[in-house]
Amino acid sequence: MPAVLRLAFIDGTLAITGAGPLADRLAPWCVADARTGGLRALARDYALIVRALHGSAEYRDEARAYVDLAVHEASPLPLRPYQREALAAWLAAKRRGVVVLPTGAGKTYVAVRAILACQRSAIILAPTIDLVEQWARDLEARLGVPVGRYGGGDKDLRDLTVSTYDSAVLIMPHHGNRFGLLIADECHHLPAATTALAADACLAPFRLGLTATPERTDGGHARLDALLGPIVHRSQITDLEGRYLANYQVEVVEVAMDADEAKAYAEARAVYIDFVRGHNIRFDAPEGWQRFIAEAGRAPDGRRVLAAYREQRRLARASRAKLRVLWELLREHRGERAIVFTDDNATAYAIGAEMVLPVLTHHTKPAERRWMLDAFRAGELSALVTSRVLNEGVDVPEASLGVVVSGTGAVREHVQRLGRILRPAAGKTATLYELVSAGTAETFTSERRRLHVAFGEEEALC
Repeated sequence: MPAVLRLAFIDGTLAITGAGPLADRLAPWCVADARTGGLRALARDYALIVRALHGSAEYRDEARAYVDLAVHEASPLPLRPYQREALAAWLAAKRRGVVVLPTGAGKTYVAVRAILACQRSAIILAPTIDLVEQWARDLEARLGVPVGRYGGGDKDLRDLTVSTYDSAVLIMPHHGNRFGLLIADECHHLPAATTALAADACLAPFRLGLTATPERTDGGHARLDALLGPIVHRSQITDLEGRYLANYQVEVVEVAMDADEAKAYAEARAVYIDFVRGHNIRFDAPEGWQRFIAEAGRAPDGRRVLAAYREQRRLARASRAKLRVLWELLREHRGERAIVFTDDNATAYAIGAEMVLPVLTHHTKPAERRWMLDAFRAGELSALVTSRVLNEGVDVPEASLGVVVSGTGAVREHVQRLGRILRPAAGKTATLYELVSAGTAETFTSERRRLHVAFGEEEALC
């Protein structure tokens, strides 16, 4: 009597024994496992393998451990047209794929409807502890069931669980078969070498990715198709502005440095640029930054060069003139809730100290962070200064003013910062100011990060 084909979940993989003549049919997803004499596949390919076996062979599925749910939404919200289109496209794609929607357009509610459509135990991945808590509270409020939290000290796995990406990498080899639906929020994080293990080791046949900006400069977005499925729907900020997102305007403000700081900037930058050119270092090459650090570490004047590099960056990021303009903008927009964005913690803390404003960074303790965000939403705080903590995901719908004091050249970061102030409100027009130190390298950084349709430019990789 021939052996019955058996599927088992082992350490984040799918172990297949008894395949016999069906091994050729499973070859696209499997490799030979010399230890068992059977086949081995990534857990993520479970649905494809089961689909290939269906109707052609008897098999014993000992891999699947996810359960059916019976959850419902007490007070369903009407779907906006683009949400309806996104959900329909995802369902038509066998409940696998990526939905691209701008920040503030209601990606979370698309996920709620996906959970209701699938009625399978689900895990939601989010990049930060703040987002884990935000997701969990929202799901509990909408679905009326307890939601597990995993990450930041919490280790509570339930049929509905929200986890950080980092924790999911540790969870999945042991519990990746407990979930029939995998939802990846801010899914542009998923293709990273380590993070992708969270999707590879998960059995979930149904997968939904959510992001405003899927593209990655390293080309990793191409992996999203295998990890989650293809892009099934995409809406741009410009498609939704004025009706589903707040009207907005973006203004680049070039700020001339004070004479003494301009002189100090020029001197420091000359030291740095002379070194880079003298050693033929190109920062457009993948190893450019590593070469600069290595060469500076070997050079007799390396410490002076590194100090000059840091000084010219510090002056461009937070000159006295730039901070004066920031203060005037906050005064001009008195009564609006504002988020001030910086590229680094040092600048954020300097602004906070000089202007007596609360500062939120990754060093801020969770309880203090929650208090700040709740006070900001309630209007008890009119402004928050942050480095990168609020770049993505955290819901701050009351903000209508954003001021970018400094940032990277990444398009994604700039789009995300704009998105923080776009949640709609009656009569709201959001304003994003970008402060750029005139005559410095910030001019080129600003040009790079505005290569997106949201800023009236042709879209580039993020």
